[in-house]
Amino acid sequence: MVRIGLFLGFLLVPILEIWILIRVGSVIGGWETVALLIADSILGAWLVRREGRRAWAALRTAIESGRMPDRELTDGALIVAGGALLLAPGFLTDVFGFFMILPFTRPIARRWLSWFLGRRVRSLAARSPYAPLFERTAGFDEGAGFGGAGGFGGPAGANRGRVVHGEVIDDD
Repeated sequence: MVRIGLFLGFLLVPILEIWILIRVGSVIGGWETVALLIADSILGAWLVRREGRRAWAALRTAIESGRMPDRELTDGALIVAGGALLLAPGFLTDVFGFFMILPFTRPIARRWLSWFLGRRVRSLAARSPYAPLFERTAGFDEGAGFGGAGGFGGPAGANRGRVVHGEVIDDD
C-alpha cells in the first residue's frame, strides 16, 4: 500500500506542480511566478536554518537533562523533510514543506507522523512471527502514539502484559 502511494505521489505531484505553476503564471505572469518561487526558496532556507538551530538547541538541552529527546528528534526529522520539500520547485511541495517547518504547524505534523508510524508499526508487528508479543494488551492502544511516557501505549507500566485474574489468599 505504501509503495502504491509513493508511486502515485511521484507520478501525480510533478503533474500537479506544473499545473499549479501554469495557473499561477497565467494569473500573475511568468516573471512574477519565478520571482515568487525564488522568494519562497529564500524564506524557506532562512526558516529551515532558524528552526534547525532551535531544534538542535532543544535536542542538546534534552540530552543534557537526561530526558529522552523523542519530540526533539521528531522535530529535527520534520525540519529536514520540510527543507527537502522546499528544495523541489513548486508551490504544492512548498506548502507541505512550510507546514512541517513552521513552529505553530509542526505539532500537527508531529501528531500525523506519530499516528502514521504507530499504525505502520502495528501492521508490521501483526504480520510478524512475533505478533503475540505485540497484542493490544501489550500497550498498542489505538489512540496512543509514540510520544507517551511509556512509549507506544500511554503511561509507563500501563497495559504491559496479560491480565491474570486470581484471588489472593493470606495464610496468616
